[in-house]
Amino acid sequence: MSTSPAFTTRPEIRGTFGVVSSTHWLASQVAMGVLERGGNAFDAAVAGGFVLQVVEPHLNGPGGEVPILFWSESERRVRELCGQGPAPALATSAYFRQRGFELVPGIGLLPATVPGAFGAWLALLRDYGTWELEAALAPAIAYAEHGFPLVPRISQAIAAVESLFRTEWTSSAAVWLPDGRVPHPDSVFRTPAIARTYRRILAASTGASGGRAGRIEAAHEAWYRGFVAEAIDAYYRGQQVRDCSGERNAGLLRREDLADWRPTYGAPATVDYGRYTVAKCGAWSQGPVFLQQLAMLRHLGIEGLQAESAPFVHRVAEAAKLAFADRLAWYGDPDHVDVPLAALLDDAYARQRAAGIGAAAAPQLQPGSPDGRVARLPDLQAAERALAAADTRYGVGEPTFAALPPVQEWARREIFVGDTCHLDVIDRHGNMVAATPSGGWLSSSPAIPELGFSINTRLQMTWLEDGLPGTLQPGKRPCTTLSPGLALRDGEPYMVFGTPGGDQQDQWTVAFFLRHAALGMNLQEAIDAPAWHVDHFPGSFWPRTTVLNRLTLESRFPAETVEALRAAGHDVRVGPAWSEGRVSACTREPAAGGLLLRAGANPRGMQGYAVGR
Repeated sequence: MSTSPAFTTRPEIRGTFGVVSSTHWLASQVAMGVLERGGNAFDAAVAGGFVLQVVEPHLNGPGGEVPILFWSESERRVRELCGQGPAPALATSAYFRQRGFELVPGIGLLPATVPGAFGAWLALLRDYGTWELEAALAPAIAYAEHGFPLVPRISQAIAAVESLFRTEWTSSAAVWLPDGRVPHPDSVFRTPAIARTYRRILAASTGASGGRAGRIEAAHEAWYRGFVAEAIDAYYRGQQVRDCSGERNAGLLRREDLADWRPTYGAPATVDYGRYTVAKCGAWSQGPVFLQQLAMLRHLGIEGLQAESAPFVHRVAEAAKLAFADRLAWYGDPDHVDVPLAALLDDAYARQRAAGIGAAAAPQLQPGSPDGRVARLPDLQAAERALAAADTRYGVGEPTFAALPPVQEWARREIFVGDTCHLDVIDRHGNMVAATPSGGWLSSSPAIPELGFSINTRLQMTWLEDGLPGTLQPGKRPCTTLSPGLALRDGEPYMVFGTPGGDQQDQWTVAFFLRHAALGMNLQEAIDAPAWHVDHFPGSFWPRTTVLNRLTLESRFPAETVEALRAAGHDVRVGPAWSEGRVSACTREPAAGGLLLRAGANPRGMQGYAVGR
């Protein structure tokens, strides 16, 4: 039984008709409105996902990407849908090295991949939804045309790059500095160019043959082979913009890259933990990191521990260190890399890795040897050399939320600088969707004038050394941090969940899952509970600096827990009381006459929201 206090920041939502949880209340309410008007979970997720692009532009955008996990009740199966686009044909390691780069820059035009979010949302709507695209896009278009209230962090994100917009990225200044000023928090803000783009796509698809599916397909063509692709090509070919190298560089993304791309379905990776089977996207994402941790934690006696105790935090944190070391050594796009995923998730391997977790914190990176393979790690000093030659005045890899700190602060990674979005939906039929949209942040690359939005910078998560699983290669997907989750219980679909947070995603959600599944907390208790993360690997975002053995805890942990973790050898930092985690979650379980649905949402940042009835 849970020993947490009964008080939570908001109630665990319970109902029988439908539930939604997301990182923004507007997206949650839009998705719930779709369910109320007869749409299913897939229709609702698509409409909510398009709204997130408009109302959280500092965290994602139309030019971003999205991995999606879902359960189809009619098909009775879990599937992954990959909306992570690959590297352009012109993007080679040699290209960057010849120009003096040690790493792919974190901002600007060079780190773009094919923007996959639009295609993935359309595929989900076409194949599993029931609504027309026009109806699914209507709420996002309305907010873009008529305005939405700015949360304070959007204003902070714009202020952080105001100088860059004014002096260099003037197309972004036209979008984000109306009347020449940083917009005030809580003001009603409009992005009419995005609305025009979506209306133009709808106009191009309206008369298409083939019914609803044909109209959705025509919209895909307008984006990936039509005017959107042409505008991206012209801008990335014809403009040179300043990035964190301090130089102005043209982009590598071309119309042909978009024309050749399609979102893909697949079977997710899974691991069993007690009554639960957890599904995650494959090794083209960091999702298997979650599964590797669960596989190890099965052997570490988690069930008998208290959620705020040092033994609980220590064992989970040490498992994370080992799993993330394996991510660095072995993960990559399985279409291009021989990833030993089955061996990494094998119970014998997990038991062997768990046996190496002792009472003391591990101070070094320790990748394993699945199938007897010998790990080769990247040159981790490349980050220091790249940072020494860089211009960090205008940002690094993730979106910035406040005035930029000195370079040495970025290198120490002490300041939380980025985020993304998440959305979960379950409908009364039992369909379930978990999606983690990101990329195309307003501060990541300049807005394309004809379109009104930016393109992602996900290519910064690759390496320029040859022969690594994560080496940059044309047509190859970078190993994204984006990681939605789905769990079955006793063989039946049970939970969809996820969080923003880059490298922290498959740390915060592991602790959340254990608090719920192993320690008995309800969804909201498990979300509210004091959280933490470790830094023990090179960061996924430029400048990819490596920090080892750092454990950052929310200040709500008991003092004795903090001291015990320090005594165990962790480099403990104590952060603000509500600073770790952005988890959303929804569950379903059998009940008399149907399903009992539940939802919880993150209180941190005062933005996440769960709704249902």
